[in-house]
Amino acid sequence: MLERIHSPADLRSCSRRELDALCGELRTFLLQTVSKTGGHLASNLGAVELTVAIHRVFDTGRDRLVFDVGHQCYVHKILTGRAELMHTLRQFGGVAGFPKPMESDHDAFIAGHASNSVSVALGMARARTLQQKDYSVLALLGDGALTGGLAYEGLNDAGDSHEPLIVILNDNGMSINPNVGGISSHLASIRTRKSYYTFKKNYRRLMAHLPGGQGLYRFNHRIKTALKKMFWPCTMFEDMGFTYLGPVDGHSIERLCTTLEWAKELNSPVLVHVKTQKGRGYPPAESNPNRYHGVGPFDIETGVSGEKKADFSAVFGQTLEEIAAGDSRICAVTAAMGEGTGLENFSRYYPHRFFDVGIAEGHAVAMAGGMAKQGLVPVFAVYSSFLQRGYDQLIHDVALQNLHAVFGVDRSGLVGADGATHHGLADAAYLSAIPNMTLYSPASFQELRDMLRHAVLEETGPVALRYPRGGEGRYTAGWNGTAAVRLREGTDVTLAAYGTMVNEVLQAADVLSERGVQAEVIKLNCIAPLEPELVLHSIEKTGVLVVAEECFHTGSVGQRLCEAVLARGIVLRGLRLLSCGDRFVYQGSVSQLRESVGINAKGIVQAVCEVCHGKDAT
Repeated sequence: MLERIHSPADLRSCSRRELDALCGELRTFLLQTVSKTGGHLASNLGAVELTVAIHRVFDTGRDRLVFDVGHQCYVHKILTGRAELMHTLRQFGGVAGFPKPMESDHDAFIAGHASNSVSVALGMARARTLQQKDYSVLALLGDGALTGGLAYEGLNDAGDSHEPLIVILNDNGMSINPNVGGISSHLASIRTRKSYYTFKKNYRRLMAHLPGGQGLYRFNHRIKTALKKMFWPCTMFEDMGFTYLGPVDGHSIERLCTTLEWAKELNSPVLVHVKTQKGRGYPPAESNPNRYHGVGPFDIETGVSGEKKADFSAVFGQTLEEIAAGDSRICAVTAAMGEGTGLENFSRYYPHRFFDVGIAEGHAVAMAGGMAKQGLVPVFAVYSSFLQRGYDQLIHDVALQNLHAVFGVDRSGLVGADGATHHGLADAAYLSAIPNMTLYSPASFQELRDMLRHAVLEETGPVALRYPRGGEGRYTAGWNGTAAVRLREGTDVTLAAYGTMVNEVLQAADVLSERGVQAEVIKLNCIAPLEPELVLHSIEKTGVLVVAEECFHTGSVGQRLCEAVLARGIVLRGLRLLSCGDRFVYQGSVSQLRESVGINAKGIVQAVCEVCHGKDAT
């Protein structure tokens, strides 16, 4: 079946039996693909029938399908002409792991973060109305997107807008609790039958043409709503202005298609509540969906992936557990990423001091401010690109009062296969711009341990530690307590870096030494507030500065070092600031991406040769 599907249009000629067979083939194809490339498995296995039904009812080349938590999009990509490219999923130059409009017209909007889909979809619906065009707009939520406050802001406005808009809630047990009881189950089965929709549609049309029919319809609707509230506890969406349909069996193609067709005909704000099973069709993922949420390559038969190596996240969690054992003030906070940020064991050892707030980073930061104000020491472990959602709270609710809250900024720098939506390329600039904020950048596991202890037990204001995804490299030393350290003496050029970029700089210095260029290597331990004295002292001797960092160019540490150089009145013979530039970097391995933007050892050597001798490294 899958070989016959070259576009969504091919689905519309398939029989029900053929669609069921197609869903089975899609699951097999997903397993074969993700077991080799790695990626988000369980959420995609659970969304197979739902995605097929959406493409059978709607034309996503014209209609707009906006994903929320876009890692549910693999089946969508397969059905929209990218099946033959899925072996390149999340690879350098290959298919992205999230919706990407430049990849296909069927990808309506970039979606790597959560809770924004209703807002985006409402914007598209309003644009459609103002431009007097005719197409459907859908928002597909899932995997906890409803725990983010922005989702409710969007729902509140969309329900009141009267814009034709369909919100599909893919409830796989990660977002809202199931309705319970026989009455709710019975009502759900009635509401998702085709005969029910046909009757209701004909009834509305009849009332619209009878004298006084509109008033009678509204009267009957109020009675029905009152009775429904007696037996059906979930009326929140209807109170917001949505027509609520469901819950619908998310693995029944027939019921999904019938419900989506009815939602399309209603021509108003509609919320379709779909119940799915995360990991469906693959027993290991069904029994442990969290483990198979995001996976590396694995063996399909056993479900076992390669041996997991020690990483910064695990070291962070282990160290925080040790510190918390001796200080009852210390609490851990996460935004639905307890396992990903290394806090899984902390949650078991100290359950009363562990707080998972869901996908709500702004709330987490503000809550940390409240905790700190009352004498606790909150430690919020969060991905760099997700902390962006809490920026207002970082300034207003923490830094403004100089409160002692600690932020473990995980996934700083280039993160690899998740690509542009997840790279932590902005935190070095956006955290350094906040008054009272102290920002450390450990380069080794031991430095992370030392700096975290210092941040939690000795600092008094807001403090953040930025560290990368994955393991450490050549540099494994501990922290000596200084803002910067000289790692290598030299007379020809000053190389400055922080975090794990120091490994690339040290390697570059070795190559340069073989070519007769003696590089002095300065490692910055604290990048906010920046203490440039060691760098300035070095370039007074060498006259040449090359800074290598894994961040955007604007607001970079290199730019701030240049400001210090100008303020001191130092005249440089050569200068090169190496970074990821002012552009978004897409998916690939970290080593591939560093090479592509010129911040690996080879790129650093090239830059030094150009700035010192006016020739390339060859």
